[in-house]
Amino acid sequence: MTIPKEVKMILEKLEENGFEGFIVGGCVRDLMMNQKPKDWDITTNATPEEIQKIFPDSFYENEFGTVGVKVRNKESPPNAEVLKVPEIEVVEVTTYRTESTYTDKRHPDQIKFAQKLEDDLKRRDFTINALAMDKNGQLKDFFGGQDDLKKKIIRAVGNPEERFTEDALRMMRAVRLAAQLGFEIESATLEAIKKNTSLLEVISAERIRDELIKIINSERADQGIELLRQADLLSHVIPELLEGVGVEQNLHHIYTVWEHNVRALKYTVNQN
Repeated sequence: MTIPKEVKMILEKLEENGFEGFIVGGCVRDLMMNQKPKDWDITTNATPEEIQKIFPDSFYENEFGTVGVKVRNKESPPNAEVLKVPEIEVVEVTTYRTESTYTDKRHPDQIKFAQKLEDDLKRRDFTINALAMDKNGQLKDFFGGQDDLKKKIIRAVGNPEERFTEDALRMMRAVRLAAQLGFEIESATLEAIKKNTSLLEVISAERIRDELIKIINSERADQGIELLRQADLLSHVIPELLEGVGVEQNLHHIYTVWEHNVRALKYTVNQN
């Protein structure tokens, strides 16, 4: 495993100019699991303006501190020691930040830039997504994400209720990650989901749909749908499915309607 040279180049240039730079989030998680990252994200204590001075051919078109740094379209050489990565066109480089309250349960009311990596990581959703790695592969783990990866656990960073009231879609994301990775949701995190399911009502149907599609397309789609039911989220997503829970069929069927549907989903996934 290694960080692609295009990404490493950005980290090195940040350091050459006196700033910190780390890859962060899902790409670190994937590397730790020996999987190919789908994209690469960098976090730094440099401000957007300072990032753009270092990388003149970049763009900054948002209010979240994220600068798009253009890199050449290349692919890492396919050998035993290097993960083959997709062509990289743009790497997002985001300034460390802290966030205030989330009135709409989706967007922070206010964003402030921070100077400490830990301050940035503690605002993230789950411990396995709150990992950072420097250019040499040294890990920064303030919240036990590495241990949770080993235990195959989805656990919220800090207080789970706070994380879910910040962005209610994180409850769906917890189920999706569990289904995709074959992990379990940690008990306190699961209880917080059950307690706050009504928050999904303020989330757009499109965002919920996107997470649901990812669950259904995962290798453990049946487990994902069952987990949605156990977490009391299904009533806010596809309530019609719950009508089959505990409903017996005729003598030719040994499973309830719910069990039949879930097993059919599992079979469909296995056939693909």
